[in-house]
Amino acid sequence: MAESELIQEEYKVKYLLQGLACSSCAAKIEKAVMELPYVKKVELNFATSKITVVGNSKTVTDMTEKIQQISDGIENGIKVEKIDKENTSNNFRADGNTTTGSGKAEDEEEGSYLKCRFWPGVVLFVLALVLFEVPVVHERISGFQVYIEWILYGTSYLLIGGPVLLTAYMNIRRGRIFDENFLMVVATIGAFAIQEFPEGVAVMLFYMVGEMFQERAVDRSRRSIKSLMDIRPDYANLKQGEEISKVDPEQVKTGDIIIIKPGEKVPLDGGVLEGSSMLDTSALTGESVPRKTEPGEEILSGMINKNGLLTVRVTKEYGQSTVARILELVENASGKKAPTEQFITKFARYYTPAVVYTALAIAVLPPLFWPGAVFTDWFYRALIFLVISCPCALVVSIPLGFFGGIGRASRQGILVKGGNYLEALNNVRQVVFDKTGTLTRGEFAVNKVEPAEGFSREEVLTKAAFAENHSTHPIAKSIMEAYDQEIDSSRITNYQEISGYGIKAVVDGQEVLAGNFKLLEKEGIDYQETEAEGTIVYMAVDNKYAGYIAITDELKEDAVTAIKGLKKAGIKKISMLTGDQEAVAENVANRLGLDSYYAGLLPDQKVEKVEELLNNKNENDKLIFVGDGINDAPVLARSDIGVAMGGLGSDAAIEAADIVLMTDEPSKLITAFETARRTRHIVWQNIVMALGVKGIVLIMGVAGIATMWEAVFADVGVALLAVLNAMRISRVK
Repeated sequence: MAESELIQEEYKVKYLLQGLACSSCAAKIEKAVMELPYVKKVELNFATSKITVVGNSKTVTDMTEKIQQISDGIENGIKVEKIDKENTSNNFRADGNTTTGSGKAEDEEEGSYLKCRFWPGVVLFVLALVLFEVPVVHERISGFQVYIEWILYGTSYLLIGGPVLLTAYMNIRRGRIFDENFLMVVATIGAFAIQEFPEGVAVMLFYMVGEMFQERAVDRSRRSIKSLMDIRPDYANLKQGEEISKVDPEQVKTGDIIIIKPGEKVPLDGGVLEGSSMLDTSALTGESVPRKTEPGEEILSGMINKNGLLTVRVTKEYGQSTVARILELVENASGKKAPTEQFITKFARYYTPAVVYTALAIAVLPPLFWPGAVFTDWFYRALIFLVISCPCALVVSIPLGFFGGIGRASRQGILVKGGNYLEALNNVRQVVFDKTGTLTRGEFAVNKVEPAEGFSREEVLTKAAFAENHSTHPIAKSIMEAYDQEIDSSRITNYQEISGYGIKAVVDGQEVLAGNFKLLEKEGIDYQETEAEGTIVYMAVDNKYAGYIAITDELKEDAVTAIKGLKKAGIKKISMLTGDQEAVAENVANRLGLDSYYAGLLPDQKVEKVEELLNNKNENDKLIFVGDGINDAPVLARSDIGVAMGGLGSDAAIEAADIVLMTDEPSKLITAFETARRTRHIVWQNIVMALGVKGIVLIMGVAGIATMWEAVFADVGVALLAVLNAMRISRVK
């Protein structure tokens, strides 16, 4: 038994790929690792240069060397490093600062290349242009022209294009031919072969300039992604006796006391023991208005203490804290690729080889079968065709586009668990809301206590308060607040909470029922149904109807605005599911202008109703269920897209939902739709631009109209423009 359990155990390990700069190479690394026999699942996040490996064999827990071998066979300069729990915060320093691998070695390497090779190569190229393109100078050296041309152009070519030549050579040795390095080498050496020296060097020059700009753009995009991680706490002020010391947040245990000074980040979730202050919650919720905290209240890691000194008792260790969960969610989000990303990855796999063989046909076939066709002319056209063939504009910009959208949403207080969910938001035509805590505040207050004959108001309220004493439901809390007296728990026995019905308990030897009308019907008790406004808690004592308590719940301030905004955004049907009675549901639905509502539903009936709605919708349309993420977990999981409302600090919300709204505002859903539309718009801009420009230049190249200059722009220039365009997504006004 122990052996079978060991076989089934799942291992999940993350590795950092420092120096990963090629997105198409990233896809190849991901594919190669996935093909290993002991690997079950692989997700390579190009935006954060992290690869997550999941497998049933313990071998996956130490694959550093294996992944290093695979990476070396695909892209030069990658260093693989295992991300252990022990070193997740190894950048911590006692002074409270952090040191991060910001690519200093890569920057130094690039600086050395620019200083020692690139700029000298540019100088020689300019000198060659002056000598051979300026007529006056050209006449004086005509006797030495061939030698000087070869020396100057050849030397400048080697200096500028050295990295490309080396990479192409290494890739050929590894059996990898069809990549842009090989294509660029063939195209430029081909240009030298037909004595188009200036074009050969110019193509390599502009290719390298484009590559450097593209890498800077990708690096800038990555830095903007890392800026989302600024909520990670650097240190915690641990109080032990009278001493206070700065420690790594991961060293703090549940129950420890920490001090949070003005201006510091809250490092861990906890309860305030002493002090009051204003907290900046914008990093978690996207809201700029600070909130006040006082002793007895819960605060969450990632918030910033504005002005007061707080003493806090830690309630969750760092790994389970709000900030750690959010960081993991944001980092892993781009691993779940959208359908558009998956299509482009497959497209790139077949596109480049197809173009290479087409280029070969362009170079060889016309001179063989077309009278008057000159081989050098068609060879030049084939070289242009090769330069254009790399689909890097799509392969790089589209994943960055979706991650930019996820980052934008995060800064707006919306956590999207993957590009697939972000893209799916564009196809949503139906939204189903839970009522309590979603459209209404969930802050209940007793509005009316109506006793039945033979019972007093005080007796009904007292019995209800004792019955609800152990419940954490908001309705129970409102009854306790209305009773406002201490309760002796020893008077309560045989407590049962019946999901979807209410409470059954024995109080002072009497059996008390407190719940909805279904509870009384289930127990076979005659009762008088009421049409009083609000949520009704029916009471029974010793199988006799004792009366009811009416509890009201206000609508959220922006609920009406949210419903109007969703309809304006193109949502065809907005519904509400609730376990509340018909009268309450009808009242809320009418006030909000909902299209339909379904009342009196138990948790399993909510799932059945959502399944019914799913079966009746069009195949390509998506349905969203919006709930509180705790009681509605089954429905969140069953819907096309589950959205947790008020998920701030709720573990259940983060686990169950596909999208988490970090505030209690339904209107955040409109913001999510806007971000999804903006992301799709820019991603498709890049697709159309890249394919359009490449298509036009490919046709021009075959027709003999385009030169190498246009070919380089169609490849590197378009890739750079696409990356810069993708970066626009993450900007939040």
